[in-house]
Amino acid sequence: MLQLYIGNKNYSSWSMRAWVLLRQADIPFEEKLVRFDGFDSQSEFKRTMTALSPTGTVPLLRDGDTSVWDSLAIAEYAAEQFPEKQLWPQDKAARASARSICAEMHGGFTALRSACPMNIEADLAEVGRIVWRDNAAVRKNVERLCSMWSHLLVQHGGPMLFDQFSIADAYFAPVCSRLKTYQLPVPGEIAAYIERVHQLPGVKAWIDAALAEQDFVAMDEPYRAER
Repeated sequence: MLQLYIGNKNYSSWSMRAWVLLRQADIPFEEKLVRFDGFDSQSEFKRTMTALSPTGTVPLLRDGDTSVWDSLAIAEYAAEQFPEKQLWPQDKAARASARSICAEMHGGFTALRSACPMNIEADLAEVGRIVWRDNAAVRKNVERLCSMWSHLLVQHGGPMLFDQFSIADAYFAPVCSRLKTYQLPVPGEIAAYIERVHQLPGVKAWIDAALAEQDFVAMDEPYRAER
């Protein structure tokens, strides 16, 4: 069986993408959660993950003797190994578009990711209001997300970005969580898409587990001193 190594569900956006993809697609896997306790070489997290992969990061997928690190590589591996799941859109142009926006998310939106780190359990609406007021780069990132999603939802008719659930929706699920945690303003059709993503069984299962974690990791809490 596949093994997926992940970090804390409340904080690990990279882990969320791979986990949600496999869970929502009903691909069996064994979860291996490695708690975030630090990223220096002496931390338990780093020692555990460095023994398993050259990057020492999560997520990490192991399939027998094969190891796949990085969330986008894991998505591609899953699509290749389970073609019947149709994880990418079947249409060539739509598939190219889906790959492009996942790559854009993978290497972009740095202002939003930096100012609004994922924290599913927290209510950071007040922080969000300040970030929105003061950080033009975050506003630009959110504007790009809204434009992208609106176009795709109209083009493909919803309910997901490419009609049916795909890697793209799994890839943007952590962003949906950020937008909710910080209550950043988005148009009504985008808010509706965010809610649909949150109601996907795979996403809901991740969120429920994150809320049940009850693990306050100080290094992932730039805005709170305690729960």
